Amino acid sequence: MSHTHDRTISVEALARVEGEGAMHVEVTDGRVDNVQLRIYEPPRFFEAMLRGRCYLEPVDITARICGICPVAYQLSATNALEALCLGSDHRPPAGIRQLRRLLYCGEWIESHVLHIFLLHAPDFLGYAGAIEMAADHRELVEMALRLRKAGNQILEVIGGRAIHPINVRLGGFHRAPTRAELTSLVGELEWGREAAIETTRLVAGFDFPALEQEHTFVALRPEPDTLPPGATGYPIDGGRVVSSTGLDIAVEEWPEHFHEEHVAHSTALHGRLRDGGNYLVGPAARFSLNADRLPDDLRALAEEVGCTPPVTNPFRSIVVRALETVYAFDEALRLIAAYEPPTRPAIDVPPTAGTGHGATEAPRGILYHRYTLAADGRITDATIVPPTSQNQPAIEEDLAGFVQAHLDLPDDELQWQCEQAIRNYDPCISCSTHFLDLTVDRR
Repeated sequence: MSHTHDRTISVEALARVEGEGAMHVEVTDGRVDNVQLRIYEPPRFFEAMLRGRCYLEPVDITARICGICPVAYQLSATNALEALCLGSDHRPPAGIRQLRRLLYCGEWIESHVLHIFLLHAPDFLGYAGAIEMAADHRELVEMALRLRKAGNQILEVIGGRAIHPINVRLGGFHRAPTRAELTSLVGELEWGREAAIETTRLVAGFDFPALEQEHTFVALRPEPDTLPPGATGYPIDGGRVVSSTGLDIAVEEWPEHFHEEHVAHSTALHGRLRDGGNYLVGPAARFSLNADRLPDDLRALAEEVGCTPPVTNPFRSIVVRALETVYAFDEALRLIAAYEPPTRPAIDVPPTAGTGHGATEAPRGILYHRYTLAADGRITDATIVPPTSQNQPAIEEDLAGFVQAHLDLPDDELQWQCEQAIRNYDPCISCSTHFLDLTVDRR
């Protein structure tokens, strides 16, 4: 029986993503000619909210954009504001930079583990969700919860609490933990590293649908002399912006190469290259552009599980997330071993008139911030570009190719695989509204 004409598939809400939205696919004579991700969550106006506020406030205000990746917002904001107010020659001392990167490792762990086990693995194992999966794979869910707790413990010790940390401030922290407080985390982090290696081998054995997409990958790539002691060179908390097409720029050059545009079908802006092309940020982009920066044993693990750059099948992004989880545990242990408590938990950051740019690698990809300050430190303009906004055009492009190749599937199977394809990108729709009703209109 042909399933390529005269049918409509509707899903009222996509499960296991953060936020709500819809997808609309138009098929004419067996050809997919339009795919739209219709994000209908109302704009949240954080950029407008920041205008007129004191330059010290974005660290706390932007953290409220997301409960899963608040550290990404905090540290992108600090990077932008400190770039303006301190300049490149007056970075915070090593102890503060170690703590920031370590804090970010905790966020990578809890976010990646949430996605791998509770949002994405049920697709590959054939379950409607994590609750149903737990009935048959209790040990996996218990391991996931313990892994997430290990990441959250880092956030609690350094950030003051796991959700919307309150210890981060411009120039550093309100309080720096002692060596003993960080050392108390080591045992669980060592267990977590081994469990993450087991996770990587597990997810690499999943059955991945065939889909190869040649996207322009964009990621940060840190310069070695900017890394804190004990850190390796994989991008987390800063770096230059590089791409698979040869781009290599400083973060402050971002507006010259990237822009956002309104589209009629979404409350979220769409990120594009200035030349009009789509691009992809996130784990596949980071790994494809920075695999050489991984420690030797992690590169060996990647080869063992058949994950070598570039990763062009978006369904295999779950393997990259697992590898990055191993890296986050590994990096956390290195940073704790090298930790140098700062003499002061924060340095002074006086206001400076002008515009500052900053970016970090959130679990889902590059998060870019730009702030313009008046001489008294009042914010006159703010721009925040989250990874899901940047990825939306590429996701639509991927879905068009995927649906075209699977139009002969029965309704329920096509629906399931479309939802799974969306979850490859771990979209944070709430972040991007400044998902999923699925409708396939076949004519």
